[in-house]
Amino acid sequence: MPNTAAKLEPVASTLAFFPLASRRDMVRGAAVTLDRLQGNDATIYWRATCRQLGAELLDLGCPEDVMRGEIMNFQDAVQMELMWLHRNEEARG
Repeated sequence: MPNTAAKLEPVASTLAFFPLASRRDMVRGAAVTLDRLQGNDATIYWRATCRQLGAELLDLGCPEDVMRGEIMNFQDAVQMELMWLHRNEEARG
């Protein structure tokens, strides 16, 4: 049997990242935690969460521009979840 391994050319690998905004448990958990915190505690939690997620993506080889987009989409998803959590309060006035 001929050795074909030497004839194979390297192929650039690509890695797909599951979108942060689609991780429902993570989005909901962040929204609930933010809802319970106030002021500086909320700010510290939020910054730490986003930095940690960004660092994890970069460690996995995610390009920085893609990572930034993922964090922005995650932030939007958490904001929407916060609005969803308080929808009944707004309806009552």
